[in-house]
Amino acid sequence: MPELEILPWPDPVIDTVGHDPRSLYVETFWLPTLGPTGVLLLRHLADRFESEPEGFVLDTAQTSGRLGLGVRAANNTPLHKALLRLVSFGFAHTSAPEEFRIRQHVPPVPRRHSHRLPESLRPHFEAWNLRDALRPPHDAIRRRARARAFVLFDLGEDRAQVERTLIRVGFPSRVVTDAIVWAAAHVREINERSENRPTTAA
Repeated sequence: MPELEILPWPDPVIDTVGHDPRSLYVETFWLPTLGPTGVLLLRHLADRFESEPEGFVLDTAQTSGRLGLGVRAANNTPLHKALLRLVSFGFAHTSAPEEFRIRQHVPPVPRRHSHRLPESLRPHFEAWNLRDALRPPHDAIRRRARARAFVLFDLGEDRAQVERTLIRVGFPSRVVTDAIVWAAAHVREINERSENRPTTAA
């Protein structure tokens, strides 16, 4: 199959408590279980979703080449096996051979998988879980909404578009208001810094 349709798989819970596929958490704690190809593919898809949030067509040969998996576009390739591995771990699902829905956030590593972690990582895993347990639940929701609002503003969407998107994916209205104010201020600050940056003479 030379092309696959990749669509988002929203989940209000996972999108709140989960982790960005490009985060240190995924690299540290999911990598030993999911494997490097699966993590690399998740990161690549997360990058694509930032610019194409409604989904996109994945050229399998081109993507395999970019990920260092060989330029092949058939079934039973490393890329196709990696997609099926994402399905087996609940990071993706498919209802048709050429369509995959992909989570945009990765859930915390279940304790049943912690035995796959190297012995040296297990204390860090327990410490991370403890910090998460002590963190107020609303804090995770607020951070997630702010991050998404920032990305949307940075892509050029206006306040009304950002508000509609955040509400559509399930964020409470109070959280949406906070996220918009925070993200707009930070984007404005970054733009002002860029405009005021001195230029060097050629």
